[in-house]
Amino acid sequence: MPPIKMYTTAVCPYCVRAKQLLHARGVTSIEEVRIDQDPQQREHMMQLTGRRTVPQIFIGDHHVGGCDDLMALDSQGRLMPMLQAS
Repeated sequence: MPPIKMYTTAVCPYCVRAKQLLHARGVTSIEEVRIDQDPQQREHMMQLTGRRTVPQIFIGDHHVGGCDDLMALDSQGRLMPMLQAS
């Protein structure tokens, strides 16, 4: 399974939903980067993604997007193949 990285904040219902979905699909480890605690990480996230909102989710080197993007991938049947890639 490729590494999962998620830019988050402390109080973010979309972050919680995204983590729940990933855990339901077998993900056991998510590297969380708390941008509310580190403004430099927020800037880095914005440079990488062009977005300001959280969560911003990466599966391996692939930027998936936010929670809605992750859920859309799952409903299209495209999330599991990404998670199963090595």
